[in-house]
Amino acid sequence: MVSVLTGAGVSTDSGIPDFRGPQGVWTRNPQAEADATIDRYLADPDVRRASWRARLDHAAWDARPNAAHLALVELERAGLLRALVTQNIDELHQRAGSSPEKVIEIHGTMRRAECLSCELITPMEEVLARVAAGEDDPPCPRCGGVQKANTISFGQSLKPEVIRAAQRAARTCDVFLAVGTSLTVHPAAGLCGEALDAGATLVIVNAQPTPYDPFADRVINEPIGQALPALVKELIDAAR
Repeated sequence: MVSVLTGAGVSTDSGIPDFRGPQGVWTRNPQAEADATIDRYLADPDVRRASWRARLDHAAWDARPNAAHLALVELERAGLLRALVTQNIDELHQRAGSSPEKVIEIHGTMRRAECLSCELITPMEEVLARVAAGEDDPPCPRCGGVQKANTISFGQSLKPEVIRAAQRAARTCDVFLAVGTSLTVHPAAGLCGEALDAGATLVIVNAQPTPYDPFADRVINEPIGQALPALVKELIDAAR
């Protein structure tokens, strides 16, 4: 069985920029990374206003699944997918056809908003409609608290049950694929070590080198939209 970890590089062919690649959001604008902390978000209304404006115009709203997303759907249909752990917040895996119960979103989803006081979850389109209508920092409709996308910012704790599920996926697979991720952000990057410790084969598919390349059984530094479908076909053929 195969468990997969995907990062921002999987969605770049869908028109969503990554973060740390040569043309990544934070590579081109380091201040954006500095502003992506929960403390800055809570303390500075200007950071929240900028965040809502950016969310309103985000490329993900018009994005469509690409060949990499579709390849992982084929892996599941072949009965080989143990779990799909993703650092991405765009839900393109589910939109491609991956079963929601197989997808573990360790950094949350941008398609919902959460109140940081009462924890009310609201569809993101409802909040963005308020932004488009002129509310630059829309408060929670129930308690008036600060809202943000239902995603994990720097300084926020990941949900323990989500991390446990991701760790189980890494520890109970035969092959662990890390695709389109720099493997520099923990605990996601540490899943590679969990898989290796459990005896899994580690395969990394990424345009740039990663810290785990020396430990991988195979490293593929080719365009993900081409490399992943070919790799999935190879895995399916080998299982027949």
